[in-house]
Amino acid sequence: MVKEKIREFTVVENDTLQYTLKLKFDDSGKPQYFFRNIFTPVCYTNECKPVHINFYWDLLGNYVRYDLPEGKVLTKVDHEEFKAEDYEKLQDILARQNSIFADLKMEDLITKGTDDLSDSVDAKTGATLKTIKNEVIDGAVYTCFTLWKIAYGKAVPEMLKITESYKNDKMLHDFLADKNYHYQYWAMEKVINKDGRVLKTFEPDIEKIIAGKNLYTARTALQKTENDFFSKPQKQNWLWETFQSASYPMQIAILKKLSTIPLNQTLTENIANGLVASNDEQRKLKIELLKKQSGLSDKSREILDKAMND
Repeated sequence: MVKEKIREFTVVENDTLQYTLKLKFDDSGKPQYFFRNIFTPVCYTNECKPVHINFYWDLLGNYVRYDLPEGKVLTKVDHEEFKAEDYEKLQDILARQNSIFADLKMEDLITKGTDDLSDSVDAKTGATLKTIKNEVIDGAVYTCFTLWKIAYGKAVPEMLKITESYKNDKMLHDFLADKNYHYQYWAMEKVINKDGRVLKTFEPDIEKIIAGKNLYTARTALQKTENDFFSKPQKQNWLWETFQSASYPMQIAILKKLSTIPLNQTLTENIANGLVASNDEQRKLKIELLKKQSGLSDKSREILDKAMND
């Protein structure tokens, strides 16, 4: 059995609290994810109870999941143990980065002397109590709040710093090919400069993202990349092939990109030949980009003139 490879980092939370953050590696020494074995007191008005829980983040500090150490359970204010649906709801709560917890302090949520939601929440947040209740587990408000604050706390920027220290070409290639879109966005920022120039060795990675199934990363890669990237006939023909199998929103994005680039004759003919089968939005975009091109073939010019006069 291969022994786990783990590196530990000390994170300082404040003047009196520090904890250990762990980075897991695979057998080849490649970083996999961060985790933390958490022991924290969750304090109510008149008592504190210990919570044992393990948190897991990806390499950019995005919360992924939690689990419990063997033999440990979570309980509510009345010592009632969490039910299966409570554990599921806790995962939903912790996975919600834009939680209302981000703008609240614990005293905003709790009525003094109880674990009930305070009426003051409604006035403070502009939200209904029903909405707030969806953010918490009845009888475990403190627990939900405390754990969410840990999931999105000071550990996150520390993880980013640590991952940055491991950054190399291999990691960037891996990130660009990963299904985790956070990794793809992060890596694109590293391999595409402010002028849109793609580092040469990463051009195939960017092409795969543009042709990929994730509309948002595909469109971002397309829009961030400079026009010269698509100036050669080979790249233009590839982009047109990508257009043929792309989703409708991505097709529109590709047409808009092409409208800023001088096109080769093969591509202009393909676009012209596709005018008849286009809907109104595509048709307008195709006409505009063809009008910008110099040296259209006679056939393409004839198709364009007919389309403009229809």
